[in-house]
Amino acid sequence: MLESSNPAMQVYAISASLAVLKLMGQGWMTVYRMMKSNSGLASPEDLRPGPLNRAPRPEQLDIDDYVDRSRRMHRNDLENIPAFLAIGLLFALTEPPLLLAQILMYGFVLARACHAAAYATKQSHEVRATFYTLGSLAVIYMAVHVLVVVVAGYGFG
Repeated sequence: MLESSNPAMQVYAISASLAVLKLMGQGWMTVYRMMKSNSGLASPEDLRPGPLNRAPRPEQLDIDDYVDRSRRMHRNDLENIPAFLAIGLLFALTEPPLLLAQILMYGFVLARACHAAAYATKQSHEVRATFYTLGSLAVIYMAVHVLVVVVAGYGFG
């Protein structure tokens, strides 16, 4: 259970929940931006008239940076958050020191939030890459930690 004697599971539960909310929220942000700008549609079939788009226009399929920026942010989350969700759970199951779990897992969530803020405010690639790197290193560390614990536990090597 999440209220077990393994506090790293509680850290994981909080971090994973925040990461999932970020991921899902970004999808809703893209939809909001599409509706607000009445542009940035992704597929030709989106030009069929409907209750939300009564008078479709071919230029609605043109790339609109306001919409596409959010779509790119969502894609970036889809490339990063699932790896955290998978390895974060395995990492928590190794019962790491609480402080280490907090630094890595909350650090990942904070890095993703900073990456999103940098992307939303049109910061340079170097700024975004810094936050990506911090989150990525946390995930890589957790993966190596899990491997070391598992290999040591089974006497491999």
